[in-house]
Amino acid sequence: LKEFERRSLSSEMSAGFRVRTDFVEKFKLSLDAPPLDLTEILAYLVRQSGPFLDQLGVQRDLCEKLVDTLYSKRNGRLMHPPFSGDRSLIRNEDITDELDLRIARVLESTGYHREGFWNDPAKYKISDNRRHVAIVTTASLPWMTGTAINPLFRAAYLARSTMQKVTLVVPWLCKSDQQLVYPDNITFSSPEEQETYIRNWLQERLGFAANFKISFYPGKFSKERRSIIPAGDTSEFISSREADIAILEEPEHLNWYHHGKRWTDKFNHVIGVVHTNYLEYIKREKNGALQAFLVKHINNWVTRAYCHKVLRLSAATQDLPRSIICNVHGVNPKFLNIGEKVIADRERGHNSFSKGAYFLGKMVWAKGYKELIDLLYKHKNDLEGFKLDVYGNGEDSQAVQAAARKLDLGINFYKGKDHADDSLHGYKVFINPSVSDVLCTATAEALAMGKFVICPDHPSNEFFKSFPNCLMYKTPEEFVARVKEAMSSEPQPLTPEKRYSLSWEAATERFMEYSELDKVLKDRNGQCGEGVKRKGVRKLRLLPKFSDILDGGLAFAHYCATGNEILRMATGATPGTRDYDKQQCMDLNLLPPQIQHPVYGL
Repeated sequence: LKEFERRSLSSEMSAGFRVRTDFVEKFKLSLDAPPLDLTEILAYLVRQSGPFLDQLGVQRDLCEKLVDTLYSKRNGRLMHPPFSGDRSLIRNEDITDELDLRIARVLESTGYHREGFWNDPAKYKISDNRRHVAIVTTASLPWMTGTAINPLFRAAYLARSTMQKVTLVVPWLCKSDQQLVYPDNITFSSPEEQETYIRNWLQERLGFAANFKISFYPGKFSKERRSIIPAGDTSEFISSREADIAILEEPEHLNWYHHGKRWTDKFNHVIGVVHTNYLEYIKREKNGALQAFLVKHINNWVTRAYCHKVLRLSAATQDLPRSIICNVHGVNPKFLNIGEKVIADRERGHNSFSKGAYFLGKMVWAKGYKELIDLLYKHKNDLEGFKLDVYGNGEDSQAVQAAARKLDLGINFYKGKDHADDSLHGYKVFINPSVSDVLCTATAEALAMGKFVICPDHPSNEFFKSFPNCLMYKTPEEFVARVKEAMSSEPQPLTPEKRYSLSWEAATERFMEYSELDKVLKDRNGQCGEGVKRKGVRKLRLLPKFSDILDGGLAFAHYCATGNEILRMATGATPGTRDYDKQQCMDLNLLPPQIQHPVYGL
């Protein structure tokens, strides 16, 4: 090689000289990248097989340790010279990135370039210098549940920015289902009527105009699951010209029976927000352990297949692929105003708290009522004279009240109320023994109002640990001590920092950071998802990742399974949810499914 190079340099400048010089450079480049040894190949295969091993229940920490061990056993320390491409974007910061770069270098030295079949499909392109965010959720007002309220506030606060337009996509229920779900016999004759109700409710609680669009998709209420199940392909109700960024509130719930286009194919970036600890609820049912095992793997399946990033509100939720823990919810500004009034009253020497303890929540056993009754019954003598007011409606109301009366626990039951109702301001202590919540909104609201909160030391309450008015217990004996402490003392005023951390402004900042939406919005090419740069490293997609192939395979298998009505029914789907029905077509002015998706030849 040296002799060949010497003769080339002594030759006259010519086309042949340039060809020979290029050949030398390419050949030398190939020698700069030593061949892969067996341990490197094994390390890469193990890392790429992570999604498959995750489905089999193999812990991710174990896979990462194995990759680290294999890669560290390679023959000597491999020093890789810079790429011939953009050198400024590449830094070896960890084993994962170093292994990626090592594989890419060997491939590049062979002259291989990935193109064609594995290229991402064309997606949304920015045309008006603004991005589009679609927030898709599983519930809507007037159902006063977390998945109706929190996405509504998220839409309002995200829409305050000029960087993006926002659409909130909520389920539409026919009147028969509305009567089962919405309180106080509230029903709507049209989506426009419900939208007016939603906007009026929100306007009463915000100090600014909420500039976002509301769109509806057809849904059906499942009595067994006590949830709204989407009917048809929910992604169809976001137009292609707005299919840029999707936020799926409860991605597992939205996709259990999703039979339609893959979210990550239609959208540039898909973020999932996990609200509910479904496994905890399922374990309480008949054959709960088996059901929880199946649902756990289905949740892994659908979130991996349909999301780029998943946010879990607390560690109480299932550990899902590509997930990170962060509380991205705030409280209604009304509660912070109540808390400020409490502080002002105290400064004037007035006592804002004239009542004792209360609990507020949907009256179903899983919401903490079983734990509450057990605690009060076991320590009835220790808490002699203690009275508790409970506010709530729900399917288990009669059973809960009957159990409390039978044990003579001194609980007064009242109809459910909005937590911001004036009649609740005077209570000093909020007791919430629930361990099924992911992150209890009522707990955050009580703290914002300046009250004591007594709750278990549980992962779902981790965010509240730093608040001085949050009194946690690990044992029933500690519960008694906390009740006595709260009833005999006064709550501390919240500092400005603590008040801000409960606000939706702070929650939106956390959401932008942990979902990486702030980076996505700055990408003016509209190509997000895998295209986001992490830690300054450019991901060189020279080969299709095994995880991409697996995700695509999972999505295809899920599409096939959810298209079969027998399989849907066998796994608990609400009948008739593969496609929307005639009544929903009339309500939402839709073409019948057989016209939109005709089966030719029939």
